[in-house]
Amino acid sequence: MKFLKIPFLLIWRTWFYILIVTTVLLMIPFLLILTSNEKYYSTFWKMVRIWAKILFYGMGFRLKITADQKIEKDKSYMFCPNHTSLMDPFVMIILSKNPIIFIGKQEFVKIPIFGFFYKRVVIMVDRSCDESRKKVYETAKKRLQNGVSLGIFPEGLVPTENVVLAPFKNGAFSLAIEHQMPIVPQVYFDGKRLFSWDFFKGYPGVFRIHQHQFIETGGLKMEDLESLKKRTYDLVYNDLVNDKKYMKDTNRPNNEREFKSPLS
Repeated sequence: MKFLKIPFLLIWRTWFYILIVTTVLLMIPFLLILTSNEKYYSTFWKMVRIWAKILFYGMGFRLKITADQKIEKDKSYMFCPNHTSLMDPFVMIILSKNPIIFIGKQEFVKIPIFGFFYKRVVIMVDRSCDESRKKVYETAKKRLQNGVSLGIFPEGLVPTENVVLAPFKNGAFSLAIEHQMPIVPQVYFDGKRLFSWDFFKGYPGVFRIHQHQFIETGGLKMEDLESLKKRTYDLVYNDLVNDKKYMKDTNRPNNEREFKSPLS
């Protein structure tokens, strides 16, 4: 039965990349204009949300969202979800009407077409360079106005599928304290099963999302970083470890194989 599914999986996965390429090519004239100046970013964000919805719903996925607290318009937040699937960035985009600026790896600039627009809208960081990480603070300070938020996957990588949740890096939490932004802990339960890094896994289905009560950072200082990071980590970890479907996905055989995200 498994081998009978393989042709359908290949067609379904190929359809995803067809969707990406065709939609990006169609958007190029608009992207050239909307990424030319920061003042167009809110309009750019609206277009990106439409694009994310086309990709997500076009693959047969649906969202089921439990939100303990709602996002307020024109307010800045630090979005911190776990990362298990290529769909995760698109889910984050769909969930927020407020514009989010992503902090991403400098290496993606080398990707044809994508890299050209990537460097114009993403705050890039070379994680091996201390100077590059310092520049992130300066760039973020300039961009964080008019309700613009930051989005960081705090694990800093996409762990292999046998890992419940990788340790969090400091970046998201130091930025949140620096700019006194509330942390928005988000838990994505179903990426491993529905759109795994393994090309031969996955199927259309429902992505369940839990958006926790926000963690306020007002009055916190850098010496509070570790406790803030631990509090956020524990919220996400406890949700994941208590979800039967997620743990079944995590404990499947052969999950120690290295299926890496191009976005990690």
